[in-house]
Amino acid sequence: MSTTDRPVSMFPAWFDRFQTKYMNPVIRPLAPYLPGFAVLEHHGRKSGRPFATPVNAFRSGDKFYVALGHGRTDWVKNILAAGEADTRSAFRQYHLVNPRVVDRASAGPGLPLAARVAGRRLELFVADIAPIH
Repeated sequence: MSTTDRPVSMFPAWFDRFQTKYMNPVIRPLAPYLPGFAVLEHHGRKSGRPFATPVNAFRSGDKFYVALGHGRTDWVKNILAAGEADTRSAFRQYHLVNPRVVDRASAGPGLPLAARVAGRRLELFVADIAPIH
């Protein structure tokens, strides 16, 4: 992928590495209980290893949104490849299906304000929240 094809990232590569190594381990246990955060539980598309990735997330109705400030990272690729994931957010657990990456215009109605603002410059990860039986 050339630099002109690279999805927009708000952060330099060194910050991505810093966040993954130092910040994510600190925020991961707290994220399910903090407003605006969630932990995505997914499996590596190559290794099959389980991962838990903290993200800033927005929920509206039966949709789950994440602004891709770091571009299309491994967690995005893993969930797209699997076609599903689980998330813990606001003291609740959800199963996500039909994951996709879209621009703001394609996100559909009901996009939360924070996601609309972030979506001006960034792609959005969107997934449907599966009904719990």
